[in-house]
Amino acid sequence: MRIRTKLFLGFGALIFLMFALAGIGINRLSNIKENLNDVYTNRYTKVSLANGTRFQVNNMALYMANLVSADKNTNVVEEMRKLDLAQADAGNKFTELTRLSESNPEETKLVSAVNGAGAEFLRYENQLLELIRAGKYDEAQTLRNASGLNARDELAKRLEELSTYHETRMNQALSDMNTVNSQTLMITMVITGIGLLLGLGIMFWIIYSITGGLNLVSGMISSFAGGTMDRRKRIEIRLKDEIGEVAAAFQNVALDLMDKTEREQELNKARDEENWLNSNMAEVTTMLQGMTDLHQVAQTFIGEVTPMVGASFGALYVKEDEGKRAQLSLYGSYAFSDGARTKTFRLGEGLVGQSALDKDVIHLQELPPDYIKVGSGIGDAIPSNLIVHPVIYQGEVVAVLEVASFRRYSDQQVRLLEMLAGSLAIMIHSINGRNRVEELLRISQSQTEELQSQSEELMSQQEELRLSNEKLEAQTKSLKQSEELLQRQQGELEHSNEELLRQTQQLELQIWETEQINRQIERTKAALERQALQLALSSKYKSEFLANMSHELRTPLNSLLILSQLLADNKTKNLTAKQVEFAETIHASGSDLLKLIDEILDLSKVESGKMDIHLEHILLKDMLDYVRRSFQPIARKNHVAFEVKVDEELPDTIYTDSHRVQQILKNLLSNAFKFTKEGSVTLEIGLTETPEDLREQFPDSRRVIAFAVKDTGIGIPEDKLDLIFEAFQQADGTTSRQYGGTGLGLSISRELARLVGGTIGIESVVGEGSVFTLYLPETKADSVYRMLDEVAAAADAKDTAPEEQDLLETFVEEDVELESPSLLDKAALEPSGIEDDRASIRENDKVILVIEDDVNFAKIILDMARDRGFKGIVAMQGDQGLALAQAYKPDAIVLDIQLPVMDGWAILNHLKHNMETRHIPVHVMSVTEDTQKGLTRGAISYLTKPISREQLDQAFSGIEEFFNRDCKRLLLVEDDDTLRESLVELIGHDDLVITAVSTGEEALSELRENPFDCMVLDLGLSDISGFELLNTIRSDYQLRELPIIIYTGRELDSKEEMLLRKYAESIIIKNVKSPERLFDETALFLHRVESNLPEDKREILEKLHSKEAVFSGKRILLVDDDIRNVFALSSILENYNMDITFAENGREALQLIEKEEPFDLILMDIMMPVMDGYEAMRAIRSMPDLERLPIIALTAKAMKEDRNKCIEAGASDYITKPINTDQLLSLLKVWLYK
Repeated sequence: MRIRTKLFLGFGALIFLMFALAGIGINRLSNIKENLNDVYTNRYTKVSLANGTRFQVNNMALYMANLVSADKNTNVVEEMRKLDLAQADAGNKFTELTRLSESNPEETKLVSAVNGAGAEFLRYENQLLELIRAGKYDEAQTLRNASGLNARDELAKRLEELSTYHETRMNQALSDMNTVNSQTLMITMVITGIGLLLGLGIMFWIIYSITGGLNLVSGMISSFAGGTMDRRKRIEIRLKDEIGEVAAAFQNVALDLMDKTEREQELNKARDEENWLNSNMAEVTTMLQGMTDLHQVAQTFIGEVTPMVGASFGALYVKEDEGKRAQLSLYGSYAFSDGARTKTFRLGEGLVGQSALDKDVIHLQELPPDYIKVGSGIGDAIPSNLIVHPVIYQGEVVAVLEVASFRRYSDQQVRLLEMLAGSLAIMIHSINGRNRVEELLRISQSQTEELQSQSEELMSQQEELRLSNEKLEAQTKSLKQSEELLQRQQGELEHSNEELLRQTQQLELQIWETEQINRQIERTKAALERQALQLALSSKYKSEFLANMSHELRTPLNSLLILSQLLADNKTKNLTAKQVEFAETIHASGSDLLKLIDEILDLSKVESGKMDIHLEHILLKDMLDYVRRSFQPIARKNHVAFEVKVDEELPDTIYTDSHRVQQILKNLLSNAFKFTKEGSVTLEIGLTETPEDLREQFPDSRRVIAFAVKDTGIGIPEDKLDLIFEAFQQADGTTSRQYGGTGLGLSISRELARLVGGTIGIESVVGEGSVFTLYLPETKADSVYRMLDEVAAAADAKDTAPEEQDLLETFVEEDVELESPSLLDKAALEPSGIEDDRASIRENDKVILVIEDDVNFAKIILDMARDRGFKGIVAMQGDQGLALAQAYKPDAIVLDIQLPVMDGWAILNHLKHNMETRHIPVHVMSVTEDTQKGLTRGAISYLTKPISREQLDQAFSGIEEFFNRDCKRLLLVEDDDTLRESLVELIGHDDLVITAVSTGEEALSELRENPFDCMVLDLGLSDISGFELLNTIRSDYQLRELPIIIYTGRELDSKEEMLLRKYAESIIIKNVKSPERLFDETALFLHRVESNLPEDKREILEKLHSKEAVFSGKRILLVDDDIRNVFALSSILENYNMDITFAENGREALQLIEKEEPFDLILMDIMMPVMDGYEAMRAIRSMPDLERLPIIALTAKAMKEDRNKCIEAGASDYITKPINTDQLLSLLKVWLYK
């Protein structure tokens, strides 16, 4: 039965029961509803009317009694009015009751009785009222006592009977309703039970029938995937449903795939065999080229071919002499001993002679024990297989090849012998031909000499012959004819001799010239390698010098700028105007020096290919606003007109690097204003046809976007147009030049233009002005391709640079295990050279820890902290700073990166992996430009030195705002409603306000309206992709430093992961443990205090950061050739219950990876024998299953480019020797947890 039929039957039965249950329920509920309507509209109403009538009758009797017993104080008129009202109301109710009871005879009878009693009561009432109106109260009293009371009681009795009747009928209806309800409940329960049992039976029936088929298909798939499926044994499929059809189809597909796989394997094997044959043929042929000596050819050939075909003995016999006396002589041998039987064979003699005679291959197996022995220094053995192969050229045997082996020859080896024999035959024939030509040349030369001597002899006897008789004359004529014939032959031989000599000389000349060229190439290559190595070293030293000088200059410059700004502000009003001017001059000069340092570093980055380019969609309006805002004040100050013109056809956005384009325009406009004393400066932006001379640079763009900066300045001579783009060059380069500057601006601008996919053009006339035009591609694709071409060119240049390891090799220091800073002695807590506030700190004081080795800058920060009401602690070394942070638990930390003893990165790593300090906000202030790295590692802000007074004020304002804010704000962007609610429940607490949205547009709206401290983003949104949302956020100046955590369920490829690393601080792939890790990451970037969290959430953090939980049972592969390092590291790691496997070099590591169970992490040394770490990491990353395996590089080299080299080779992270144990364990925890 088919699955569809089963499902229809099963669900049809259930639906039938459901409808039956619904029908019964509806019928019963309708009955109950009718009974309820009857009770309410009939019985209850009638009871209410009867009771109401009885009530009003009682009131009438009461009012009449009051009238009968009235005194002078009684208001007779009021009492009679009440009586009339009660009578009217009683009449209305009774009339309605009479109308409702008309259809029921029994009720009509009761109503008639009430009606009779009522008529009697009304007669009594009328009589009584007449007496009262006449003032006859005594008679009225007598009438009341005589007949009134009886009439009243009779009416009340009849009304009571009617009311009792209706109440009884109402109770009976309610009882019937309860009975129906109980019956309905019982029927419903019975049918529900039957439906449940039937549903379970149908469910198990369908599940069993489906799972049985699925198990069959699953077993077939598993056997196919595991390679255990036997194509010769088809599985019998008894199922007649869709799964059976799928199983049959899969079995057919699997068998077809197995057939195709076998055929492909056979083709691959054949192709590999053919490649092996061709490569070996080419190798032997190439080796024999140029050889002219037959013995050398034979020895080289047999020496190469014998091991190539797996033989242990070889001999090559070459045929000598022609005709019947021809013999085969040994010309070359392999492992040939002096005890061999003979070295020459005649045709038909022995196997060698017989093979030559028959022109056939002789293949012998299982040779006799005394046939031949192959010996070595430690023994000898008897080969078991022998091949004697004739070498035939055009049907003629020219040699015989004999090889012997201990193993059986494969068909491929025999085929190779046949192919090599053919090539050898051609080579031997060529050499023999050459030898024959040389022999003929020698013969012809000897004949020529003999003929010359005979000719001289004949000429001397000519006179004698003339005197001879006519008979001798005839003989003389005959001799003359012979002489002429010999002379002609001599001439022909001399011509052939000259031609051969000429060809020989040309060949020798060509060989000599080729050797000279090769020697020159080798010398040139060696010189180029030396120069390239020197260039690489020079570039390395320059980069190190610039980096060091940048730090050395920026550090004092930082203090100089801040102090000069403080003096120029003159808040205490104790400086004269001249002194304030001096301070402003110092600040301006320091700013100029900073600009020069930045330009030199920019030029260095561009030249080394390390300038980062971030392409994005930017609004032209924002760029124009930046230009106007920056240069309008300069134009007004210089009294120069400034205008910006924009083409209407321009798009609203362009795809480029906004920062770099702004830097180019700033340089061009700055030059324009500097060299324009009067007139105007104009920036024109528009779309234009690609100029002819730029078509090669923009092959895919018909139009380009042109930013033209026009000025009416001094202009540039034509011969200086190319010069101005060189570094440190100006049009006027004399010492008496009028205009200052470094000459770096245009050079940097041109290189930046090239990096963003554009170029810069120039037109200038001396005395009239200049036009500098920045051309950018119109299309996004062309921008990307041009930028990628530049990156690829830089990468190629980098890859082709010679290795400088030989000159840059450093000795690896013996590993030293550093103490954990938390265990340092009290010396680390002693006051530094600056008098701080550590001795006066009280319980509720706000404390800032300043970790800075620049004394002046540390004092500045300390003074500013005190001015804002903070207590300050200063540390001049990294280890001291970390110890103070652990001891004092400050409220905020200001951290430098380049510190003595321990650098800032290590401190930040320790702080954020310590549960007691990870919530402390860390503000990094350093000359190192690694903003993204700092924010990713948990810093709350990152400022690059030198830092202005305004930046410091903003930093301290941020610290104060952080303290004054009770709750942090988190934006959660997740389209799954259930997951979003669960994440809010997991992360939320009273110290955090979470805004949860489901779309990208909602997220952007919230970000623009409210400030957030962190954002969690899922990439798969319904309206826009997560990548587009990230690009929009990072393009917004106010949002670009917002910490973003990517929380996604999709698998990311390497390109997507690299792109996300630029945008986000953390990437979490959804899995079983991902919610806990997300909670940990949000706690890090929100700087949440662990002690303020609930107990269950504190337990989550403690479990995540427990080293024992992370490290226990992890398999680590340690690759290092230094046994001391292996012992030290394995001793440390085994203390945390990790399983350590050791390899001495890269090749051994690869073998272990292939053989052993999967490793959780690899520690890879770089400098090793056999295969170094770089090569090993590349080989590991080439394996698809190991693309994401964490690899931490261990090296003694500490330069930034060394780290980049490790990362490019495939390392996940990098640590330098001597190894800091805490830093290593922190890295292991990060990568093992990921």
